[in-house]
Amino acid sequence: MSIKTGLVLSGGGARAAYQVGVIQALAEILPEGTRQPFPIITGTSAGAINALGLAGRPGTLRYRARVLANLWSSLESESIYRTDSLAVARNAFDIFWSLIRPGHSRQRALALLDNSPLRELLEEAVHFTHIERAVASGEIEAIGLTAMNYSNGNSTTFFQGQAHVQAWTRARRLGIPCELGVEHLLASSALPTLFPATRIDDHFYGDGALRQSRPLSAAIHLGADRLFIIGVSENLRKRNIEDKNDEVVPPTISQVLGQMLNGVFLDSVEADLETLHRVNALVANRSNRQLDKAGVADIRLIDTLTISPSKSLASIAREYIDELPSSTRRFLTYTGSIRGSGSGGALSYILFEPGYCQRLLELGYDDAIAKTEQILEFFDLSGARTGRRIHPRLETKGPIVHKPLNQMQKTWYRLIGKPTRRL
Repeated sequence: MSIKTGLVLSGGGARAAYQVGVIQALAEILPEGTRQPFPIITGTSAGAINALGLAGRPGTLRYRARVLANLWSSLESESIYRTDSLAVARNAFDIFWSLIRPGHSRQRALALLDNSPLRELLEEAVHFTHIERAVASGEIEAIGLTAMNYSNGNSTTFFQGQAHVQAWTRARRLGIPCELGVEHLLASSALPTLFPATRIDDHFYGDGALRQSRPLSAAIHLGADRLFIIGVSENLRKRNIEDKNDEVVPPTISQVLGQMLNGVFLDSVEADLETLHRVNALVANRSNRQLDKAGVADIRLIDTLTISPSKSLASIAREYIDELPSSTRRFLTYTGSIRGSGSGGALSYILFEPGYCQRLLELGYDDAIAKTEQILEFFDLSGARTGRRIHPRLETKGPIVHKPLNQMQKTWYRLIGKPTRRL
């Protein structure tokens, strides 16, 4: 029986650019011509966008990685959400008004930012029809995106897979088979209070990391025997050393928000990985008879390899604060959110700008290349020749993200019969 490898992509907003750098390096390390080394793929939040970007396109792994890298390299905040002051002010007023008048604007989900540009971008960037073909051909066994149900708080994994992949139900966790679409992506990546919740059937869903206590479990339920995990949380030991060198100052709002986001996006992955290692240790020292007697005969050893940032992404984000749109930068400056040390936490999640994303691409690439031998061993390719060296920079082929059109421009293009595309 062949070993099924699962790819786990955690959430983290703009930090997810790091994951694409790792995938680029992986495409170089694995034999040239490799198409899809991951029959099982799971993603949460921005990691869900990378998951479908990787699965929802034909071609080799190298080509898919290049397309994703070009997409992230050319992103701007305006590609993800409306950055004009009027839009932000209007949304903030609607939120305030709903607090003093319950029932106001119940026809739509409220949020500080309008992510309609992201919807347009995803509809063009992801080839949803290819996912169906990939599943039918056996290239993909299952792909799952996790979102949080605002009605009952359940962590819900929507998955598209082959017929033998079954739904599951656990405490506050369940898997639902479906045909994936842009709504599932928007739901999984709807950052709380920042982006509006997305309606799927009879419920509204938000960012999947909110209640994801077991971020590795979805891939295991879908049938993975080993997990390739790309995290976006920097090395814990290095982070503690760097923190000692930081000046001790009262936390800013951004620093507090950054730690809250860390708790949502990062800490659960580390905790679940620690639990998995303990379970592996217990299973390795027990016979099948002992496991059956304990009522856990279905538990199996799960091999893992984790690639995570070797440098602080919060520190890197502070270097690129000037890339933010002027309206957002002024707001952060006036509130003191970007002053002093330790203030890059929240910024590292929302800085969808070319310089910062390119830096994360390069960091992810370098970190993965440094683990070449471990990656080859993980894929049972020790001693194999790797592919041709590439570099994680914007190449000549692949999509370039243009700024979204305003309503007047869209109307004009419709009148003259010209199609509007952002890629």
